Amino acid sequence: MQQQDNVPIVARLVRRGAGDSGKNVSILALAAAAFGAQQPPDRTPPTGFDPATVALFEGLVECAYLVANADGVFDEREREAFERLVHASCGGVVSGRQISALLDDFEALLEEDGLDARLEAAASAFTRKVHAEEGLRVAVAMAHASSGVSAEERALIDRLATRCGLTPEDVAAACAEVEAELERARASAGAST
Repeated sequence: MQQQDNVPIVARLVRRGAGDSGKNVSILALAAAAFGAQQPPDRTPPTGFDPATVALFEGLVECAYLVANADGVFDEREREAFERLVHASCGGVVSGRQISALLDDFEALLEEDGLDARLEAAASAFTRKVHAEEGLRVAVAMAHASSGVSAEERALIDRLATRCGLTPEDVAAACAEVEAELERARASAGAST
């Protein structure tokens, strides 16, 4: 059975604001602009550069990365889909080179520190509940980017939510939002064929 590519749908979902908040762009997309503006370490940061916003972006993307690794496998196909998802979710303001370097860092940190430490690090990037909710939403969206949420991914999402101080109801709401968006997109695609 051919696996459905939900990356374009999930990227649109992640790029826009959560729920009925009235926002037209997500926290991830806003933080991506700061991350994309980063200069190499030997260059002076641009005026207005905000390291806290860069850390927020990294925390949001790491949530998705950890979910993508929930089963212990992150092969070349998954990496390519992940890079496409992050690039599209950020509206293209983060370069492929930056995403690849970030993934290399996440891979090394996960191997060096272990899952519990990386969950804690990702959660610590969120200084407000709305940031944690966005991290959860991004993680759930990543789990749906291929063929649905596996038991390992769901368990990791629950652990992430706990680390972020979120409730099972918050997890259910994030899952319902992503699933509803996927259903709308599938129904729309079915109607246009």
